[in-house]
Amino acid sequence: MGAGKTTLGHRLAERLDRPFVDVDELVAAEAGRPIAALFAERGEAEFRALEAAATVAELESPTPAVVALGGGGVETEAVRRALAERAVTVWLDVDADTAWERARGTERPLARDEEDFRARHARRHPLYAAVADAVARDDDDAVLAAAGVHVETGALERLADLVPGDAPAALVADARVSGVHGAAAQLALGARLATTHELPVGEAAKTLDACRALWDELRLGRDGVLVALGGGCTTDAAGFAAATYLRGIDWVPVPTTLVGQVDAAIGGKTALNLPAGKNLLGAFHWPARVVVDPALLETLPAEERRAGLSEIVKTGLLAGEPLWELPEPELVRRCAAYKAAVCLRDPLDRGERAILNLGHTFAHALEAAAGYEEVSHGHAVALGLLGALRLSGLDEEPVRRLLDPRPVRVDAERAWEALRRDKKAAGGRVRLVLLERPGVPVWPAEVPEDDVRRALGELIAG
Repeated sequence: MGAGKTTLGHRLAERLDRPFVDVDELVAAEAGRPIAALFAERGEAEFRALEAAATVAELESPTPAVVALGGGGVETEAVRRALAERAVTVWLDVDADTAWERARGTERPLARDEEDFRARHARRHPLYAAVADAVARDDDDAVLAAAGVHVETGALERLADLVPGDAPAALVADARVSGVHGAAAQLALGARLATTHELPVGEAAKTLDACRALWDELRLGRDGVLVALGGGCTTDAAGFAAATYLRGIDWVPVPTTLVGQVDAAIGGKTALNLPAGKNLLGAFHWPARVVVDPALLETLPAEERRAGLSEIVKTGLLAGEPLWELPEPELVRRCAAYKAAVCLRDPLDRGERAILNLGHTFAHALEAAAGYEEVSHGHAVALGLLGALRLSGLDEEPVRRLLDPRPVRVDAERAWEALRRDKKAAGGRVRLVLLERPGVPVWPAEVPEDDVRRALGELIAG
């Protein structure tokens, strides 16, 4: 009681575009009585029976929903079992003093005697801890829990516990990341570590040859889990390998770059590149969990940090908030939650999720024209954002000030052909993500071809 389940539940349901169900309201509606009257007329034992029946029925519904449980629901074994089998359970952990201040003086039948209230709080506390999949202080935390994203400074040290299950794990990284974080990851996985594997550095990991070599090396069973330690290229390639090995095994990305932590590792997209374009071969394969440790960014080279900043500016423009001004751990959490919410609303990229490609249509074209070697992803995204803001008729200042993008030398015709082959194109027409204003993305935005080509040309050095 007094934890804020209903308030946060409404916000979470809106962010995930799912129905909201308050179990107390459901029980009251079915009984035709307010909760206080039910307690008075039938007693707590009968109320708990009605509550448990309503909770289990709701959890067994095939329609995904955000459900606010009654504070005492976890005291019933049937409810605890249904939560374990059917739900991602998020605990709003508030201390007894705060809960009492919020609940006293209300019509809640169990909030009239302070001593009894505190005794209930103490009795329920270990039950909440036992059923919870995550602890949340706000709706961003709850969104991350719903998406299976765990953000915690120092999380790498708890990797064996955070990788779901107890099956053997194969650790995949590139040589550079292995040299920095590989030993710590192996130590953290402990007895669960079965094998280690190496991918090439950067975009070279996202090729059929690299993926074929990884497939050949893997010796996991269907219950095994692939742990991908590294940046977006490593998680993209390793995730695709996991999606296709034995028709799909569990995987857990542990992103070590800013791009990976706020974007690439979240949402279940895995992909390889083809000569004709970026990410043209891929699969949707949601991770069993994403383990995000902001402490890993302390060793990040400046160039990689700039690449991540491009994705942060993109997210801030989409959200309509200057997220780039936040301290780094909070910045990571907020950006990851924004992307997670969009992906949960559109898990297979059939609609709204396309907004996350703001600036990326131009960026991917520039990268393809450079053969994925001479133009970094971060620099390409910065230029792409500049092009998108120009076509939107909006102020370019945040991109120029924070990212300082400079035109790149690539073949203009090759870039244009790559842009026209972009996976978001339809019927031969280029479709872009633009902004009506910060916080209000426009998709699909079909712009005259001459304007798109002119905008692309302005991103290419003469």
